[in-house]
Amino acid sequence: MRRIMLTALLAVALAAPALAQERTVRVISGYAAGGTGDLMARLIAEYIVPHLGARGVVENRTGANGLIGAEFVARSAPDGMTVLQCPMGTMTITPNLPGVSMPIDPRTELIGVTNVALSTYALVVAARGPHADVPGLLAAARARPGGMTYASAGVGSAQHLSGELLKARAGLDIIHAPYRGGTPAVVDILGGRVDFMITNLGDVMSQVRGGELRVLALGDSAGSPLFAEIRPIAAFVPGLEMAGWFGICGPRGMSEDMLARWSEATRKGLENQAFRERLLANGLTPNFEGPREFNARIATDLQSWGEVIRNAGIRAD
Repeated sequence: MRRIMLTALLAVALAAPALAQERTVRVISGYAAGGTGDLMARLIAEYIVPHLGARGVVENRTGANGLIGAEFVARSAPDGMTVLQCPMGTMTITPNLPGVSMPIDPRTELIGVTNVALSTYALVVAARGPHADVPGLLAAARARPGGMTYASAGVGSAQHLSGELLKARAGLDIIHAPYRGGTPAVVDILGGRVDFMITNLGDVMSQVRGGELRVLALGDSAGSPLFAEIRPIAAFVPGLEMAGWFGICGPRGMSEDMLARWSEATRKGLENQAFRERLLANGLTPNFEGPREFNARIATDLQSWGEVIRNAGIRAD
């Protein structure tokens, strides 16, 4: 009998790791498949979640500028098994926009778990268009006040706010052209119907590589190793910095132990060279930040983007 019991206990012990691997962590993306946010959710599931001793699955719960997915996570148990791939816009821009109907308030119902990557922004124009460099673009804008347009993925998007920031810092009179997403905006830039756009480099990487779009400047001084020859926009408009990020957020109430486990899993995941290369190939820079650093970043960006929104009088309705 004793031998039978020992055999049974040994079998359970050997099976434990396999059972742990059967746990499932849901990584929620508030955006449709195909974009950078969706890509990030899939990379998190592939390279970070396994370090928790679980498998990751991605669920796209789209709508309301990412708030549908954010609401789902906020209403989930704070056990670390359901997290949000949280981009900068959902956490710091949308909560600042007057007129937005928010099912939850990310500022109080979500918590930053870790940051994973920084997102390089780029000022892009049609490669066959008239604008060859930033000084030329600025000169053209000043030569015809109200005659130059910049595209965005919609009112209150990061592209919209970046354009307004350029407008204010460079003293330009330019017109915002909002679209229903980044793809139709790019189509009209290529067609010569809009002059430029400032957007996440990862979202236009294929058009840049294909020679359809030209990168005139990068949004932040850190730049991108893929475009080492491209100068930051601050070289032409002093003090102007624009960058985004993609991190992991969870419901309020996650334990310190679970936050620490996610931090360690993210750190280990980012040590994987294949993961880093995939980030870089999509215009993203690996950037680990634990809960304290990440939540400080969120708080800073909430304040700075809030100022841009208020100064430009932007409303979602």
